[in-house]
Amino acid sequence: MAHLNIKLVKSLNGRLDKHIATAHSLGLRKIGDCTVQPDNDQTRGKIAKIGYLLQVTEAE
Repeated sequence: MAHLNIKLVKSLNGRLDKHIATAHSLGLRKIGDCTVQPDNDQTRGKIAKIGYLLQVTEAE
């Protein structure tokens, strides 16, 4: 199964509450936090919602 490396590169300060909750659901709380998530529809939907805050790469 494929995985994605997701890194928070912009601050959550002043963002919509839904966007903050989405970042927290991915395990991202502070700038520079990284997480590895499965590449599925749920994760892709979260990335689409807050993609302007993230850097996403494919995990090997």
